[in-house]
Amino acid sequence: MSAHIEAETVRPVRSWKLSENTRDRLISIASPILLLLVWEIAARTGLIDTRFFPAPSSIFETLVTLSSTGELWQHTAASLQRLFIGFLVGGIPALILGIIMGLSRPVRAVFDPLISATYPIPKSSILPLALLIFGLGEGSKIFMVAIGVFFPVAINATAGVREINKIYLDVGRNFKASRWDTFRTIALPGALPVIMTGIKLGVGMGLVLIAIAEMMGAKSGLGYMIWAAWETFSVEQMYVGLFVIAIIGFVLTLVLNEIEKRLVPWKR
Repeated sequence: MSAHIEAETVRPVRSWKLSENTRDRLISIASPILLLLVWEIAARTGLIDTRFFPAPSSIFETLVTLSSTGELWQHTAASLQRLFIGFLVGGIPALILGIIMGLSRPVRAVFDPLISATYPIPKSSILPLALLIFGLGEGSKIFMVAIGVFFPVAINATAGVREINKIYLDVGRNFKASRWDTFRTIALPGALPVIMTGIKLGVGMGLVLIAIAEMMGAKSGLGYMIWAAWETFSVEQMYVGLFVIAIIGFVLTLVLNEIEKRLVPWKR
C-alpha cells in the first residue's frame, strides 16, 4: 500500500528546454535590442559623440514625428513602389534567362561571357548613365533596381539548374517532355533553392541601389530623405531613413524565408 502511494506521489521532473527554432528567434530578437541598449547607454554617458551618433531614443522621437506628419510614410511608399517594379522588371527576365542558360549550352555560351564581363561593374557607377538615358524621372530609379536584381537572380538560376541531377532531365527526355514541360516541372522546381538565394541577394542589392538612385534628382523616397537630412545636418532624420531601410530589408527577408519554406519544404 505504501509503495503504491509513493508511486503516485513521486513524479518525474520534466526538463524545460527551448527548441532550436525558438532559441534562434529569441537570439535574433535580443541581439539588435542589446545593440540599441548599449548604443543608448554610450550616448547618454558621453562615450560617443551624439552629433554623429545620436541616442536611439532621440532617433525614435524623430521617427514618431515624421510618421505623424505622414512624411515618412510618403517616402517609404515611394521607395517600395520603385523597389517592387524594379524587382519585377529585373527579376522575371533574369529568372527566365538563367533557367534557359542552365538548360542550353549554346545559350549559356552566348550570355555567360556577357554576364561575367558586366557583373563586376559597380552598379552605383551606372547611375550617371541611367540618368543620361532615362532622365531624372522614375525610369532611372527602376532601372537601377532592375540591374541590381538581374545579376544575382540570373547567376543563381543558372547555377541551380546546372546542379540538378541529370537523371531527372533524362527522364523528361525519355517521356518526350516538351521544352516548356522541362522548364516548368524539372528545371524550375529543381533550381528553386538556389533561385531563392539569388532573389534574397537581389532584393538586398535593390534596396541599396534605390537609396543611391533616390539621392540624385529625386523628390521622394528614403534615399532622398536621407540626402535632404544630410544637407540640413538633421542627423536623427538620416538615421531614421537608414533604420527604415534596414527594417524593410529585415521584413522582406522574413517574408522570403517563409515563401521559401512553402515552396522548398525539403530544405528545412
